[in-house]
Amino acid sequence: MATEKQYKDSFMEKIEKTEKAEKYGERTEVEYFASAVAEINAAKYGAERPGFYIQTLGCQQNEADSERIAGLAVMMGYKAAGDPSEAKLIIVNTCAVREHAEIKALSLIGEYKHLKDKDPEIIIGVGGCMVTQKHRSDKLKNSYPYVNFVFDTGAVHRVPELVFNAVCGKKREFIHSDKFEITESIPTYRKAPHTAWLSVMYGCNNFCSYCIVPYVRGRERSRLPEDVISEAKELISSGAKEITLLGQNVNSYGKDISNGISFAALLRKICALDGDFRLKFMTSHPKDASDELISAIAEEEKIAKHLHLPVQSGSDRILSLMNRRYDSEKYLKIIDKLKKACPDVSITSDIIVGFPGETEEDFKATLDIIKEVRYDALFSFIFSPREGTPAARMENFVPKEVSTERFSKLLELSNAISLERNKRFVGRTLKVLAEGVSKNDSNMLTGRSDSPRPIHFKGDNSVIGEFVNVRVTEAETFSMNGETVKR
Repeated sequence: MATEKQYKDSFMEKIEKTEKAEKYGERTEVEYFASAVAEINAAKYGAERPGFYIQTLGCQQNEADSERIAGLAVMMGYKAAGDPSEAKLIIVNTCAVREHAEIKALSLIGEYKHLKDKDPEIIIGVGGCMVTQKHRSDKLKNSYPYVNFVFDTGAVHRVPELVFNAVCGKKREFIHSDKFEITESIPTYRKAPHTAWLSVMYGCNNFCSYCIVPYVRGRERSRLPEDVISEAKELISSGAKEITLLGQNVNSYGKDISNGISFAALLRKICALDGDFRLKFMTSHPKDASDELISAIAEEEKIAKHLHLPVQSGSDRILSLMNRRYDSEKYLKIIDKLKKACPDVSITSDIIVGFPGETEEDFKATLDIIKEVRYDALFSFIFSPREGTPAARMENFVPKEVSTERFSKLLELSNAISLERNKRFVGRTLKVLAEGVSKNDSNMLTGRSDSPRPIHFKGDNSVIGEFVNVRVTEAETFSMNGETVKR
């Protein structure tokens, strides 16, 4: 068997002495570098493959990206490790939506230094939204010398090349994409075969004044419908029972494609596929929430009766400052249409407390819209200024103690309504996907119906990954309890 050094020297020679078109042959760039790393790992470790560990922070899109990175790691001859101390490849997939997420990412990266000190062969990479910001990338370059490479959200497909170069001892690399493109045919590695993320588009064109996403994920790019449907078929055939379609604003899907179809039409095409599965999606922007989308939710049996529709604030003045491009009246009209078309629908939302200039009157308007809509759950946050966004340069920042007090009031109201909404299910039998063993009670299973709230119930582990009928016996604020019933 060739030695590790021989493999390194062989591939380095090809890279340095041949043109790109020749060196890859019939393989893609991803396949070429992945196979190179796999051969090096095989030469060094034999059948005992080295481990990889991915730490994911942030949204569902980051989770989906991490599954693609994990798929690439498997292609490179790595196996999933349960702990970073067991890994030879560690990747931190970062978030930039709030400062807290960035601080947490830097802290985690700092903790991995001691692993690198013990084993210099460990490769550490950092990707995601945070590193797309130059000041954060520079921080990693100057203060974290043990990080081998950094790649932004447009360079996930380059991970095998970056790992190969690191294995071969090349200099540290910091990749910042000139443009964001869609790379198809990247494999995914899913921890749970019965649930799956499916990205239908990337990027955002909305430029809400508080949001960093358009700057770190680029403009909207929709995948071709045939590519989305093809992947959906593969997921269903591989055992996925719940598929969640992802996009920063799924309602904009298809607008950038010549002769593209609408998001509602895409939903219907996926629902027409054979198989027993549930379809979810996020996130929807109110300015683009159409009657066509509402009809699809109400009429298609496979679509979960749940809509996540971020309102962010109930104050029209604050919504204007946020550049949301709708007002409370338009938002409530959408909610009214949705409830009429689908009376039992679950509605969730995002709200920002303490946006610059928010007055008590503005905050009261937010409480009023919560009372009127009666959300099943809210994801609420205290405003976090993001460098490079218009809101970060606004005046009249709300004092921390005021924001914290308002946040507490909002949570109190939201939790009371959540409990009320959960109680409507008591006594009803729901179709629940058994997701796994409860984290709080090993004798219970946890699953979800159309409602976003988890349901805990007793059941045999053999039903994990399957739909079961569960009669709800008790409602709590953040979950429900139930018992299985025969079909």
